[in-house]
Amino acid sequence: MWFRIQNLFLMISAALVAVLLFGTAYKVAGADGMTAVSYFQLQKPYFAILLCILAFLMVLALVVYKGRILQMRLAVLSGIIAIGMQIWLGWMYFSFDGAVFSWTVILPLVIAICNFLAARGCFQDQLVVESAYRVTERRKRNRRK
Repeated sequence: MWFRIQNLFLMISAALVAVLLFGTAYKVAGADGMTAVSYFQLQKPYFAILLCILAFLMVLALVVYKGRILQMRLAVLSGIIAIGMQIWLGWMYFSFDGAVFSWTVILPLVIAICNFLAARGCFQDQLVVESAYRVTERRKRNRRK
C-alpha cells in the first residue's frame, strides 16, 4: 500500500487538507487588534462543507488502494474540487480590502497538483498491471498450442 508513489502524494494532500481544516485564512484589523478568521468562518458554510468533502475524498482515496481506477477517479475529483477552492480563495483575495491573508491560501493549488500526480501514478500502475496480464495471457495461449 505505502510503496507506491501515488499513495505518498495522496498522503501529502491529506496532510495539507488537515492544515486547511485547522488553519487561519486571513486576519482583519479591528478595533481590538487583528482578528484571525479560520476557513470554517468564511462567508457561508459552503467552504467548510467543501473542505469536509475534500477530506473525506482524500481518506477514501487512501483506503481504496487496491482499486486503482477508483483511486484515480477520486484523486482527479478531489483535485478539481481543490482547484475550485483555489479560485474561490483567489476571488476573496482580490475582493477583500484590509485583510491580510495567510500563506495557507495557496494550499489548494498544491493539493490539486499532488492529486493530479497521484492520479497519474495510479494510471501508470494500471497500465503496468494490464500489460502484465496481457503477457501472462499470451503465454497461456502459447502453452495450449
